[in-house]
Amino acid sequence: MTGVKQPRSAAAKLLRWYSAQHRDLPWRRTGDPYRIWVSEIMLQQTRAEAVVPYYQGFLERFPSAEALAASSVEEVLASWSGLGYYSRARNLHKAARLMAGVFPSSYPAIRELPGVGDYTAAAIASIAFGLPYAVLDGNVMRVIARLTNDPADIGAGRTRTRFRELAQHYLDGADGRRAGEFNQAMMELGATVCLPRAPRCGVCPLAGVCQARRAGRAEQLPVKLRKTQPVKIDMAVGVVERRGRVLLWQRTADSRRLAGFWELPSPEQLPELYAMPEIGAFSHTITHHRYRVTVRAGSLEGTGRAASAPPAGARPLRWIPIGTLASLPLSTTARKALRLAWSNGVGRSADAARMSARATSGHQMALCGDAEASSSVHASVGSTPSFTVTRSSRPRRASSSGRLSPGR
Repeated sequence: MTGVKQPRSAAAKLLRWYSAQHRDLPWRRTGDPYRIWVSEIMLQQTRAEAVVPYYQGFLERFPSAEALAASSVEEVLASWSGLGYYSRARNLHKAARLMAGVFPSSYPAIRELPGVGDYTAAAIASIAFGLPYAVLDGNVMRVIARLTNDPADIGAGRTRTRFRELAQHYLDGADGRRAGEFNQAMMELGATVCLPRAPRCGVCPLAGVCQARRAGRAEQLPVKLRKTQPVKIDMAVGVVERRGRVLLWQRTADSRRLAGFWELPSPEQLPELYAMPEIGAFSHTITHHRYRVTVRAGSLEGTGRAASAPPAGARPLRWIPIGTLASLPLSTTARKALRLAWSNGVGRSADAARMSARATSGHQMALCGDAEASSSVHASVGSTPSFTVTRSSRPRRASSSGRLSPGR
């Protein structure tokens, strides 16, 4: 390793540590390229612990690339719903159809798949096929910056290029037959020991060769100079039920964000929400946007008056049977608001109690945001509402939070 004495010895120590200490994650128990590919796409910008239930559920529904290719994009998005960054799911579906049943086995061919960049291609190539391509993600950059005591800005392209060359040099110095294991060891070290704050240097297998630790600068590295200032946004949504149905609206196919996904109404769409009690609030982060979402809840009775007109990029409000929610792509904010309402006894019908577990808590929320590229989902369910307000009988305040989390 450049800047590291006895690089082969250091690599051997890292591999021994990984063999003994790595987390038991489901994608580490398989050599199937399809399953490794699915895990690597899900792990983009998402913590491993949050990915596990989605990974397991997704593979139950789509056990092979052929099964994924044969499905509709609506089915894929419904299984992905709550994990965020939905362009990942669309690209998985598109790539599965392009494969025509044969998973590519070379780095260039893997790199050509939709949604696959340099890091993901290297991870799949090394873990699934043993090819000697080094990965470079945030965890690996942090390890390299500290090993070499390098204060360069990791947000700069030239720094990333240099770190990628170093990662490849480290990999080449290890056992060439264990490329996938070495890459996973570097990522695991960054995710569990070489942490962004309070690195656990006392248990690090590379502490003896870490230049930043020797200089007392481990906690100061890596350096990232360009930081986007967070934008705070307040918003409100309503959980409105009537006879086993909940009021939702669907984004249109040409919506700039979360196209085709279902959302809860806002007071601007449904002024009647202002007469309903607040039952709590939660935080939600999408990239640098930090939302504080206030939730109102209640029930409505028919009066013959139509609901307010939908906003641009939205279809009209619809009464959606609670029993169908698990099959629809709901936005993360809608899921969190429904979970908050039902956990506080709002609308506790038999269907609501059952669906609160399936539709909103069946997966651990990844809470990594709903960053989205434009596409479409189609669903024709429910009926157009007309109503008067009935206040919820058992509102209680509660809160929940979610933040953008680093991958792995």
